[in-house]
Amino acid sequence: MSDRKGSAFAGVGVAIVTPFTEGKLDVAKLKTQIEFQIAAGVHFLVPVGTTGESPTLTHDEHERVISEVIQLASGRCKVMAGTGSNCTAEALRLTRRAEKEGADASLQVAPYYNKPTQKGFYEHFKAVAEAVGIPHCVYNIPGRSAKNIEPETIARLAELPNITMVKEATGSLDQCSQILNSTNLTVLSGDDSLTLPMMSIGAQGVISVAGNIVPRDLLAMVAAAAAGDFTVAAKLHHKLFPLCRDMLSLATNPIPVKCAMKLLGRDSGELRLPMTELDDTEIAILRKTLTAYGLL
Repeated sequence: MSDRKGSAFAGVGVAIVTPFTEGKLDVAKLKTQIEFQIAAGVHFLVPVGTTGESPTLTHDEHERVISEVIQLASGRCKVMAGTGSNCTAEALRLTRRAEKEGADASLQVAPYYNKPTQKGFYEHFKAVAEAVGIPHCVYNIPGRSAKNIEPETIARLAELPNITMVKEATGSLDQCSQILNSTNLTVLSGDDSLTLPMMSIGAQGVISVAGNIVPRDLLAMVAAAAAGDFTVAAKLHHKLFPLCRDMLSLATNPIPVKCAMKLLGRDSGELRLPMTELDDTEIAILRKTLTAYGLL
């Protein structure tokens, strides 16, 4: 497994939330969150992904969050900057800026809404890979982007030297298997609850939402799976499962994780429209899960 491209990013990456106070980016809270993650020992941070509310950040805010995270991390862990877009020119601009700021890699989401052909997907990612020399992780999430990047297209992309990883969020173990069989890319789970099943067939870690709350348990599960101790890994998986389930089933990410962090005193819980807060019934469900986990 160690000979896979992108294996330097094996383990646990956390898709960190973007904290707001009174509608504005809260850099002090961002710093606190980064220190929390580094103290836990996460392998890399992923700012301005889906969990970081990238669709509602201005371009200036997007670039500032990436810059702040890189500076605050100060080389203590890697930073994979979310710089994808459904506009290739914008993805190029954001990715070039992230490279200049010192990002270790970029996360490139599948172009959303405009639903490119498979050729369009290929040409989009190829343009970014050829223009910016850092490693790139293709982020396949058809539930949000409206179209799947087919395994055959990912296999073609794997031939490009600095496309080294895939964040697999299709929910399909068959697709994960096809990618692992046909490429030497590092596959990272894009769904917390599927991390262990995916690692059992060769994935090498996760880009996690629940890691915002319980990074140490995610790290322990991934380490056990990587060591082949699936008895321990399964116990941790089942412990984590209710929490991971709530992060995605109660409402659209990052609504539940921001609410959980607010309940734990770690974030204001503020969201930007069109994201709205959980209702009282949903908060009660989340509170019950957090209490059962031992967090409240």
